[in-house]
Amino acid sequence: MTLAETLADLRHQNATARHAETGRWVSGLLRDRIAAGHLPPGTKLSEEALCDALGVSRNTLREAFATLSTERVVTRFPNRGVFVARPTADDIREIYRVRRYLEPGALAFTPAGEITPARLDGLRQAVSRARDARDAGSVPGMAGANQEFHAAVVALAGSDRLNLLMAQVLAEMRLVFHSMGEEATFHAPYVDDNARIVELLTAGRLTDAAALLTGYLQRAEAQLLSIVAEPAG
Repeated sequence: MTLAETLADLRHQNATARHAETGRWVSGLLRDRIAAGHLPPGTKLSEEALCDALGVSRNTLREAFATLSTERVVTRFPNRGVFVARPTADDIREIYRVRRYLEPGALAFTPAGEITPARLDGLRQAVSRARDARDAGSVPGMAGANQEFHAAVVALAGSDRLNLLMAQVLAEMRLVFHSMGEEATFHAPYVDDNARIVELLTAGRLTDAAALLTGYLQRAEAQLLSIVAEPAG
């Protein structure tokens, strides 16, 4: 999706839905577009264009930028503007530190009775979409479906705060994937790992599912650090 297409999409959102807390609404929209891969690393976020598309003031947009900057999703450069961030190796380490606390915990500490058939079906659908994308050779499709799977894992905990934190993490992860390029060998093996996690949850083996996911995240971090160049110096 081009920047012009993303701006058109945002104009549609402005026309069809608004949130009482406008700054939060704007940051959520931009975060979602970054997480979906519509705004790749290095994209300049024009204040004029975004204010026009969203029908908000510059102060409101700057409030949203401040939120996203704190989340390390955007970067402000003096006299140049605001850009979608480019994650570093240190960012990857921090992202996976958070994920190792967040995701296995959602599996291990959610009461088995709360992992309903409907929630399991959502996980299975994400795995199915990832398999279809893998068969079609679509790296963005695999990445997106795997992201949906991990969001659904955290959603098992039933916490809006944890869901928001995971949305922030996944937006950063999308930027990492952009930095990697079309690296199919990274995403493909994790599709089957996700399927195995669903099998363990279905059998009520939550601790085993959490252990599998912990090792999975450690392996993924090591792979990403070997793909994404370390910062110079």
